[in-house]
Amino acid sequence: MTVTEFSHRPRKRFGQHFLKDSAVIQKILESVRPASEDTLIEIGPGRGALTDKLLQRFSKLSAVEIDRDLVSKLRENYPQDRLNLIENDVLKMDWQELLEKSGGEKFYVVANLPYNITGPFLFKLLEQADFINDAVLMLQREVAKRLIATPGGRDYGRISVLLGVRANIEQVIEVDRRAFIPTPRVDSSVLKLRFLNSPRFDIVDCNLFDSVVKFAFGQRRKMLRNSLSRLITNRKEESLSSWEERSGIDFNLRPEQLCIEEFVRLGNVLSSFRENRNE
Repeated sequence: MTVTEFSHRPRKRFGQHFLKDSAVIQKILESVRPASEDTLIEIGPGRGALTDKLLQRFSKLSAVEIDRDLVSKLRENYPQDRLNLIENDVLKMDWQELLEKSGGEKFYVVANLPYNITGPFLFKLLEQADFINDAVLMLQREVAKRLIATPGGRDYGRISVLLGVRANIEQVIEVDRRAFIPTPRVDSSVLKLRFLNSPRFDIVDCNLFDSVVKFAFGQRRKMLRNSLSRLITNRKEESLSSWEERSGIDFNLRPEQLCIEEFVRLGNVLSSFRENRNE
């Protein structure tokens, strides 16, 4: 008996849609190429359709599953020395503890993400970016478009910039909604994120850079001079005009018109204001 044979009623609260298309599974498998020192981890194994194939190719796999009924059935079907099954919410999991216990140097992530946790999970990946080599992700197509979007388009936004700083992103395959049980309302895409060893550009203060991107896209239809004004303090050395002049960026532009390097420049100039203030 394989795990894909057991019955399980999908739970809406977990956003469960189980992958069933063998061609899609094979395409995902072909894109999964962990290094020998990586800890291979599957997020949301579900009924095990992909888990089963991963264990045919790799000697050991860690998997995080929140549904206790699925955890129980998975444990019945796979030996614990090959499948390290973790019953936990991936958004609350201690990634560093898992990496230390596994003895790996970095994670290699494979995930079929429910829509309701996709955003928080992507930001969780960014938090762990220094400890991830690659991530192969099944995402709703509208979310995938945001990740691979380029400046000037309507899909280009905060997550496009933040992930673009830390990873090269490529599309693996587009997935029709009929590839899942039950059938979701939207189509999906599989993306492969290849994380860089360090940010693509030199960032002086990562937290300040994140704030600049967040505030800029918080009011995406407004010009930068309006959306970024809340980041300026009342001190005389900080002003929108001086920020605009030193960055060389036109503050009459809207955020979706800026490339990643320009957002980095905005953050670094603002950081220099704060450093001068503290001297």
